[in-house]
Amino acid sequence: MPPPVSSPSAPRLSPSAARAAEQHCLRLLAASSTPTSLLQSVAFLLKSGLHANSLVLTRLFAASASAAPALLDPLVAALLRPSIPLDAFLANTLIRAHATSPIHSLRLRAAAFFPLMLRGAVVPNKFTFPFLLKACAALPGSPDVGLQAHAAALKFGFATDQYVSNTLIHMYSCFGGGFLGDARNVFDRMPKESAVTWSAMIGGYVRGGLSSDAVELFREMQANGVQADEVTVIGVLAAATDLGALELARWVRRFVEREGIGKSVTLCNALIDTLAKCGDVDGAVAVFEGMQQRSVVSWTSVIDALAMEGRGKEAVRVFEEMKVAGVPPDDVAFIGVLTACSHAGMVDEGCGYFDAMKVEYGIEPKIEHYGCMVDMFGRAGMVERAMEFVRTMPIQPNPVIWRSLVSACRAHGRLELGESITRSLLHEYPAHEANYIMLSNVFALTQRWKEKSEIRREMSKRGIKKVPGCSIVELDGEVHEFIAGDESHPQYKDIYRMVEEMARELRRVGHIAATSEVLLDLDEEDKEGALQWHSEKLAIAFALLRTPPGTQVRVVKNLRVCSDCHAAIKCISQVYRREIVVRDRSRFHRFKDGSCSCKDFW
Repeated sequence: MPPPVSSPSAPRLSPSAARAAEQHCLRLLAASSTPTSLLQSVAFLLKSGLHANSLVLTRLFAASASAAPALLDPLVAALLRPSIPLDAFLANTLIRAHATSPIHSLRLRAAAFFPLMLRGAVVPNKFTFPFLLKACAALPGSPDVGLQAHAAALKFGFATDQYVSNTLIHMYSCFGGGFLGDARNVFDRMPKESAVTWSAMIGGYVRGGLSSDAVELFREMQANGVQADEVTVIGVLAAATDLGALELARWVRRFVEREGIGKSVTLCNALIDTLAKCGDVDGAVAVFEGMQQRSVVSWTSVIDALAMEGRGKEAVRVFEEMKVAGVPPDDVAFIGVLTACSHAGMVDEGCGYFDAMKVEYGIEPKIEHYGCMVDMFGRAGMVERAMEFVRTMPIQPNPVIWRSLVSACRAHGRLELGESITRSLLHEYPAHEANYIMLSNVFALTQRWKEKSEIRREMSKRGIKKVPGCSIVELDGEVHEFIAGDESHPQYKDIYRMVEEMARELRRVGHIAATSEVLLDLDEEDKEGALQWHSEKLAIAFALLRTPPGTQVRVVKNLRVCSDCHAAIKCISQVYRREIVVRDRSRFHRFKDGSCSCKDFW
């Protein structure tokens, strides 16, 4: 913090003149909406000798937080002196202004004003702790500060206040899964008449990766007769997105209509995003078309939704409609349209949009835009062009771009180049799991089992574990999770028999397992067996068992679907006459009558 600056000496004013100057300064601050107007108010403040007036300083810091966040720190350093009488109003304003600042470094400093308050013998009030706890939530790496703030709330008798308790739930959930139990303890001990309380805990579960618990708590909320609000609905939609629970997403859409919950732009955007990521892109488009007001996020969400399903031409059409509607695309919208071009093989169109970003809209491409271009060239098999693009990038490529290149090399038989890139990544980023996995896979594809074993031993030594493939199916409101080779499901014996039946049917129609996808030193027969038990095949087998003929099957997978499963599911859709929708970590695949919506371009 820079040293305080000396204020110019101001003339002594009579009490009435001082009061008039104070009121005028307060009016100036209330009207300050830009850095320039705020600085004019500061000039009057100093000229009038109001630099020690705690009310004026309180309003100044509050105005700075909204009108000129970058000026907050210099103004506090210049004007907040030991001689200034600190009261709860001023201290609370300092905590709030920093805690809600768009500047990350200021949010990290917000909690530091609480000890200053205590040293000045200023007693906190019920308004102090919500903002203090919100400030602590921005320090996820330092939960001790939050624990101390909770202890202070207890000491001063505010821990049972509803607003304080709600913020405590939020804070603990921000600290990660290990603190969700603390959040739930606070929740269980407080009155639950308000939707805000339930929303805080539901949001905490979603943030902590326990989306199934969030949905269960929402059902409990309904059973208790508590009316959900917009925040609750957005939290439940986030849980549905995480779970890929389409029926829940559709139910929430009907629930919003039935309960008359206001369809704000934010809520509609959340509905679009959830429906799209759960596989109902047409439903997402319908919500978009029914919106009376749309933000750039609304347009971008629809573009992203179409891109995820490989509907590149439709995504491009919506992008062009956005421009006609007078909504200038931002950098996120360009990521959406570039992704759409990448997933649909529209290389020329993608290059055109990339060039238009800077030339027509003055948007400097970010690393994400360069990543889209590399991904687009790689998917199209243009490995050399992708390499040349990376070499001529004006910014340093990140590991994501290099890994995208390695994936392209693997998909198009450039294993030697892929190995070279992966070795460089391992040297530069020795702690990242994906780099070891990629090099291990390259060794397996070239049948260098000894080198593969060495990589696996190195991973084990470093405590690095491969994320297991996991697939989810939603059925009758219940989410069923499957891991490759897992026997934990109550019906696993029936499921395994169904998988074996599927394998027989696939062989009957001439499907040949892509054993190159099995990255283990096994004979061909064992490799076929290993492919048979992939998580998405278990999930599909379960759905075939539990649903009537002709019912659509929907699966959500945490990893990319492998080539063998992609080919096998095409055959399954034909043999069993089912439409099968699989959402992997990068896009949707809609299998029907032996073909996929991605047209094998993935």
